[in-house]
Amino acid sequence: MWGEALLKRATDKVVGKVAGTQLAKLAEGVRGSGGLPLRIVLPDGQPAEFGDSPRVTMTVRDPAVLTSFTQPSLGNLAEAYVEGRIDVDGDVAEAIGIASKLVETTGAPVSDRPALAQAAHEPPADRADISHHYDVGNGFYRLWLDEQMVYSCAYFETGGEDIDAAQRAKLDHVCRKLRLAPGERFLDIGCGWGALVLHAARHYGVRAVGITLSEQQAQLARERVAAAGLQDRVDVLLLDYRDLPARFGEQSFDKVSSIGMFEHVGLRNLPVYFGTAARMLRDRGLMLNHGITSADLESRPIGSGAGDFIGKYVFPNGELPHLALAVREMSAAGFEVVDVESLRRHYALTLAQWSQRLERRLHEAAAEVRERTLRVWRIYLAGCSHGFAQGWMNIHQLLGSRQASPGATDLPLTRRWMYP
Repeated sequence: MWGEALLKRATDKVVGKVAGTQLAKLAEGVRGSGGLPLRIVLPDGQPAEFGDSPRVTMTVRDPAVLTSFTQPSLGNLAEAYVEGRIDVDGDVAEAIGIASKLVETTGAPVSDRPALAQAAHEPPADRADISHHYDVGNGFYRLWLDEQMVYSCAYFETGGEDIDAAQRAKLDHVCRKLRLAPGERFLDIGCGWGALVLHAARHYGVRAVGITLSEQQAQLARERVAAAGLQDRVDVLLLDYRDLPARFGEQSFDKVSSIGMFEHVGLRNLPVYFGTAARMLRDRGLMLNHGITSADLESRPIGSGAGDFIGKYVFPNGELPHLALAVREMSAAGFEVVDVESLRRHYALTLAQWSQRLERRLHEAAAEVRERTLRVWRIYLAGCSHGFAQGWMNIHQLLGSRQASPGATDLPLTRRWMYP
């Protein structure tokens, strides 16, 4: 063992020397192109300066990581940070922006998207994937979400609203688009911690059902329903969307929403997903689908390893359809798509506020989750805010009317009713 350790130290020293020379050349090239406010500190303490007055410092803890810097990608930099092989000092949002510019300079751009690989998305695997992301712990999410724990894109009028106001506005925006009315039967597919079903029952008088695959979400949502005294008007079930027809029967609802859920469905399952929603609605019933979409016409993942990183550490088997594919599959299920709205700028703002709120409470977050998990979420929230701001992905609300028979929809001729 002594010999192996000695050999490893010698190997690391050689690798570090070679990679350090390459890193110095990379830094020189970046400085010659205008520079970046970045310093990379090697394991031996030697710094590589990528520009004047560095505001972000990456400290390499594992010499093996140095080879990644010869042609860095967002994915390998993010993974090295999460696994503790590099540390980052400085504003996390600025670090993401600097890393993005660095990989563009060195030939691993986000625009170079890999081929699409689709997962099977069977119910047991989907439950495990949902648990991986949403069952991190309610206490952790509570630290940085809004007061109602809405974990989806907020809605801003000026961009200056705080997250609480912007999420209330989003809930009302959804309810207005669906034209919810007292006594209507309302289904929320992927209800999270119950904010929308509670808001719809309390302020619009509907009878609501929310479904989720996350046990922790379902438990807290039910507690919140009981605390609000709305047990007679709101049910929260641990249920797969594919089991809805067997549980309730077809045409059991007047309105359906799905907020931030169809990213987990899988591209192959979009016909089943939209078809199931259509089966649950009466004729002329409305569905609002709110979800992240790919900016790539072929629905390929984000390049530079970013999509692979998210799939490995954040959203296992998540797949983003392009808007064109989402509209096609929704239409094929019998919906007339009557409104499409991009909320990309809204999600960049939402994620920025989430990231800032988490950064302010890192000490408390460290008591809720392991350091590795916290590193994942720090880089994920800041990275996605940057990604939406740059247009690497989008997010759309699609409003559709189920047209089971010929004729007009039940909607007004204009869309003034959506905007007070």
